[in-house]
Order: sequence, then structure tokens, then C-alpha cells
Amino acid sequence: MYLTRKIDNELLLWKSEAGRKPLLLRGARQVGKSSSVRKLGESFRSFLEINFEENKKIHSLFNGDLTPQVLCENLSLMFNKEIIPGETLLFFDEIQSCIPAISSLRFFYEKMPELHVIAAGSLLEFALAEIPSFGVGRIRSIYMYPLSFDEFLDAIGQQKLRELKSKADTQNPMAEPLHDKLLTLLKKFLIIGGMPEVVGNYVTKNDLRECQRVLDDLIISFRNDFAKYRVKIPSLRIREVFESVVQQAGGKYVYAKASQNLNIAQIKEALELLIMAGLVTPVTHSHANGIPLGAEVNLKKRKMLLIDTGLFQRLLQLDISELILSNGFELVNKGGIAEQFVGLEIIKNASCYEQKELFYWHREALNSNAEVDYLIQKQNDIVPLEVKSGEKRFDEQHVYFSKRKKGPIWVPDIHGKFC
Repeated sequence: MYLTRKIDNELLLWKSEAGRKPLLLRGARQVGKSSSVRKLGESFRSFLEINFEENKKIHSLFNGDLTPQVLCENLSLMFNKEIIPGETLLFFDEIQSCIPAISSLRFFYEKMPELHVIAAGSLLEFALAEIPSFGVGRIRSIYMYPLSFDEFLDAIGQQKLRELKSKADTQNPMAEPLHDKLLTLLKKFLIIGGMPEVVGNYVTKNDLRECQRVLDDLIISFRNDFAKYRVKIPSLRIREVFESVVQQAGGKYVYAKASQNLNIAQIKEALELLIMAGLVTPVTHSHANGIPLGAEVNLKKRKMLLIDTGLFQRLLQLDISELILSNGFELVNKGGIAEQFVGLEIIKNASCYEQKELFYWHREALNSNAEVDYLIQKQNDIVPLEVKSGEKRFDEQHVYFSKRKKGPIWVPDIHGKFC
């Protein structure tokens, strides 16, 4: 079954856009890139999908002439399918397995712009790092992530509840019964996560235990991929750092706590690979004295988010029955899962044409620590965002930051009204 995604509308707009560029769909493995392109392919007269990982023989076609007309002629003969500009969607999947194919994308824009071309790949960032310039200004990148909470609500047939949620605010809150229903679904989403395979399994079987087994399969798959990251870096080293990200969630990532067997340089190298693979997203400390927030960052102070709350809770081996049956949200925040959820939602709801950076603020002083979980730049303002899973909304650190910035402070409380 296909799960409707927010990115579907962007792909349809791209299809009808004049002077369109070839699309490079980027994101971690198993987030639904290929499925979304295939869905778009249904709106074309013909659709040709080429998987470079599955069909190694195709690579030889890209070792010589990269002229689009020559490539299309050869591909048409190879697959016995006519490629017609304006009527055919040409899809290069797992393109990271064929570096010359990535280089060929720029020539489609220059010499055959009327042909619709999309490329996608897992671990694509590693391949792009090997190409000095793969077509700046000639290729459009678009980023994709696991399902957001809104997309999850649509998947389980709760579109009207999602629409009602989007209209609610502090002045016009949701009715209590509907709000309680939304909170129950939010708990389930934290446990299931947004990986399409897991959500699809839940939609068809409505079995949280089965979802846990699918999550286990995905974790094994991601761990097996570690061997593909870098030939010279042992996969066990990457796995150790990966698990340290889960264990240190909710606080500043400390390299010394990641492993007793690895030095700082080895840990940093493995961590950067996980970030490149899209499995980990850094939240960087900013002094927040002005905008842009990235102008005053401290790269020595970073928190790390895992790609998905479902994978996160499974790796922590949390008791999902305890989470589901609890009345409040205090238990739900075990391991910092609420903070993970908010950070991931910020990323998922940003523009798909940019790789969203996350920032936080932290003050360390003698006998006084203060932290604001996320900082968001909204036009010319800095909006501090604090995540709370209990009743308490403000404390000294929030007042300190608010006075220091002379601006509003937004403290969403997922235990209270969902705003």
C-alpha cells in the first residue's frame, strides 16, 4: 500500500514546472524515496526505473559517452521501452552505486531539459563527497525524511483530526475528548515512529508488537549498512558510536562517554559518517546573540537526534505497554523521546529544498545550568522552544533567556493542550 506523503505535491509541481531541473532525491535508507517516485510515475504515460544496485550491467552504459540522447537510446534498447521527452519519467534509483550516472544528470538539464529525470539513493552523501562538482545550478536536491505526525494521522485515516489540530491554538483549543484522542495517537506515533514500512504494517495489521518486529528488522538492516560507509573503518566501531548516540540522547554528546576503546578522533569520524548517512542529526549550540543562528555556534557542544522515535525507543528497549497505558506524558519522555520527537518534527516540516539545521542554547556556570532545547529563526526573530512532558511550564532558566533576548518564549506542553 502507498502512504500519501507531503512531498507528493512538490513532485507534481516539479512535473509541470517550465525549465525544470533533474531532481536528486536525498535521504536515509527506507524513508520512502522510491515509493514516492513510483507514485509520481503513475501520472506519466510511461515510467522507466533503473536500479544501479540491482542491475550492475547497466553501469557500463555510463562509462563512456554521457550525452543524454545516447544514454536514452541505449537504455531504451536495454529495457525495450521507449523514452519520450515530456511523456516518460526516467528514474535512476540507488544512483550512488554508479558515480558516472550522477555526473550525467547535469547533461540532461543542458541537452534534454524536456525529459523528466529523477535520481535517488541511499548513502548518497558518501558518493557526492567524491565528486568535486556534480552539477551546481543544474540539479535540484530535495530532502525526504520518515513520516511526520501529520502524515501518520493521514495514513491511519484521521485527516479530519489532523485538520482540526492545525486550526487549534491557545485561544481556540480542541475539545477535551478530541484532544485526549490526539494524545493517545501521539503516544502510538512515538512508539511506531515514521518509517514507512512500520507505519504501513500498523495500518494493515493494527498490531504494535508486529511493528516492534519490523523495527528490529530495520535496525539490523541499518547496522548491516555500516560496512558500506567507509572501507577502512570497521563497522563495529560505527555501531558502537551509533549506540552511544541513543544512550546519550537528551543531553550534550560527550565523546569520552561513547567508548572506552576508541579515541576522540575515531569517535568523531564514525559520528560524522552516521550524520552523512542521515541516521543522526546534530543539534548545535548557538550563543543566539543574533541571526543567523549558525553565525555563533560552538561545535564542541552538540546534542544528537536519531532519525526516528520508533527506532529510538526500540534501541532503548522501552516498555511500550507502560508508555501506552500511562495517563500522563512523564513516562513517555523516558530517554528524552519527547525532545527527539519535537526536533524531528521541526526538520520534517521545514522546506524539502533545504537541509534544516537545528540549534539549542546552553549556559554552563558554577552552580547554575540553563538550557533551551531548540532555537528557531522566524524571520528576524529568535524563538526559543522548550520541550516539556509534565505540567511545569516555566523555571528560572526560561525567565533568564526571555529577559536576555527581550522576546517571546514558546513552551509547548504535550501534557496539556496540543498547540
